[in-house]
Amino acid sequence: MAVASPLKTPLFDWHQSHGGRMVEFGGWLMPVQYSTIVEEHRAVRERVGLFDISHMGRLTFDGPGALDWIERVTTNHAAKLAVNQIQYSLMPNDRGGLIDDILVYRTPHGYTIVCNASNRPNVVPQLEAHREGADANFIDRTLDTAMIAVQGPLAAAVVQPLFDQDLGAVRYYRLAMGRVLGDVDTVVSRTGYTGEDGLELIVPAGQAERVWAALLESGRAHGIIPCGLGARDTLRFEAAMPLYGHELADDINPYAAGLGWAVKLDKGEFVGREALRAFRASPGSTRVGLRLDGKRIARQGAWVLQGGVKVGEVTSGTFAPTLQASLAMALVETAAAEAGTALEVDVRGHSEPAKVVPLPFYRRPAAS
Repeated sequence: MAVASPLKTPLFDWHQSHGGRMVEFGGWLMPVQYSTIVEEHRAVRERVGLFDISHMGRLTFDGPGALDWIERVTTNHAAKLAVNQIQYSLMPNDRGGLIDDILVYRTPHGYTIVCNASNRPNVVPQLEAHREGADANFIDRTLDTAMIAVQGPLAAAVVQPLFDQDLGAVRYYRLAMGRVLGDVDTVVSRTGYTGEDGLELIVPAGQAERVWAALLESGRAHGIIPCGLGARDTLRFEAAMPLYGHELADDINPYAAGLGWAVKLDKGEFVGREALRAFRASPGSTRVGLRLDGKRIARQGAWVLQGGVKVGEVTSGTFAPTLQASLAMALVETAAAEAGTALEVDVRGHSEPAKVVPLPFYRRPAAS
């Protein structure tokens, strides 16, 4: 059977010509870094960084039945969205596991779902499977648009000079539609995935390089640099944001993952509702943070032990650049999840002492 070639974003040529080290991720060729992951990580924490996130899926809905359709396949209550508001939600399977975590945008023209790159091939069939009776349609806009994330405390200062709308009105989990560079139709949202302030721009694919170059020029005085997926992962990890395939999967329920707040069992019928009701009463495990005593890194799948007995597994782990500590997230038995509990992690045969700590590991300072 022929193997599909990885997809390329509209910024692929720019990445290659500017030293981006390209890797395959989620079916796409993406830059993992340009300089070093630590340098790019620090740029976002201290100033501002620019990410190509065009590999994320973008599905735009229209028609009077769009809301009912979205409500039927997601866990959160999309009906409560105001115009220009964004909602974090989950797309469950009928067993209460997760097909994906998503963002639902309500624009003046309808709804858009933004999903993970690697899960778009699963999200689209799930929507089709529950299309029956829906007086609506969706268009997959992933390939004819680009998505660029400007992340860091100076993100707004970089974007505002280029955008014709007031970013002061674009609060957290809000969006605005307008133009950048005077003639490029753009959706600007404020969700972030790094633990810092941040803005995401959706623009036509044919304008991606032009907008990307303008953002770099606008951010030159602020120390902006292009960043790759490596820094995006260490940043999201410090902020304890779940990553599909690690903290989320088709056999992990939202309550175990610490995302029960995004499940609205009382909103009416939706896929997986009864299974999720059972998981609410008994999630089976709990997502926790672990701080290791040493500097060894606990990778996904490493066993978490208590008195030599396995009580869970690591889902993500790294040496956190900002916090200068070896940290991990893990799913552990609920009895072992209380902050302060002493555990061990088996790191390639070495038993590393660790302690349960509250999540997130990093929280950005309050604005002065």
